[in-house]
Amino acid sequence: MRHRTGHSTGSLCVLLASVLWGTTGTAATFAPDVGPLAIGAVAMGLGGLLQALVAAPRIRRESAGLRARRGAVLLGALAVAIYPLAFYSSMHLAGVATGTVVSIGSAPLASALVERTVDGRRLTRRWTTGAALGLAGTVLLCAAEAAHASTGAGAGAGAGAGSVGATVLGVGLGLVAGFTYALYSWAAHRLISHGVGSSAAMGAVFGIGGLLLMPVLLATGAPLLDSWSNAAVGTYMALVPMFLGYVLFGWGLAHVPASTATTLSLLEPAVAAVLAVVVVGERLPLPGWLGVALVVGCLAVLTTPAGARRRSRTTSAVVAAEHG
Repeated sequence: MRHRTGHSTGSLCVLLASVLWGTTGTAATFAPDVGPLAIGAVAMGLGGLLQALVAAPRIRRESAGLRARRGAVLLGALAVAIYPLAFYSSMHLAGVATGTVVSIGSAPLASALVERTVDGRRLTRRWTTGAALGLAGTVLLCAAEAAHASTGAGAGAGAGAGSVGATVLGVGLGLVAGFTYALYSWAAHRLISHGVGSSAAMGAVFGIGGLLLMPVLLATGAPLLDSWSNAAVGTYMALVPMFLGYVLFGWGLAHVPASTATTLSLLEPAVAAVLAVVVVGERLPLPGWLGVALVVGCLAVLTTPAGARRRSRTTSAVVAAEHG
């Protein structure tokens, strides 16, 4: 019972984090003059440093455990520094829909590969089913948004996909983003599973990653100070989706494997698409809504407690026997 409760709590934390992450694309539209490197550096850089600051007492108390596993800490921090630069550049070059789908959609597969290779974890039928539904829905959502943008109805929504070369580069950077997302998720989960508290693990990994991003922010972040709206976007990105979102994500990683967490985060592009419709005024074709429904189906598969599924199957079998 305690395990099922922990799994449900962890899943809920990851889903809430994904909702917050899904707001970043809409938020960025309010600062069109700020480049993707600056957006990524201010969001993950300042957000990571804030995590480290808040978690500083716990990091000090658990410094011995962090030093003992400094390889995982440094690997995760390097992935944290690379991820936002690749992610936001991917959206800038290939378009928001394609960049988001490639980055977030490739993460569960990358995460499963890392866990299978390093930890020897076997993929469950439940994860495979959920991942298949989520990836299918995410790809359908991407195709619908891309087709809509190509007709001109979504002009401006997919800005950045200006040439075949830019799109190919954007897709490549999206794959880099997906792999680094999986990598820092695995590193944080490994630290937590070896006895380091989630606050200390996330604070150390994201704090060092944030430090690595500071030179990028200093080199590219001047437009963030050009207007109050730009500064507000940068502040929001650092405080809400990155700081609060990754605090929730750390809590989630304390209860679910990294492969499950990255699959649950497929909710992010669905939230982003819905917000684009509601807030930005874009239109989402019917196949896009079907993609959102498949993503919701993926989340239902992964978050329904195992006991509930067993009871449902038993009840169905009993009913079938009574009416057979």
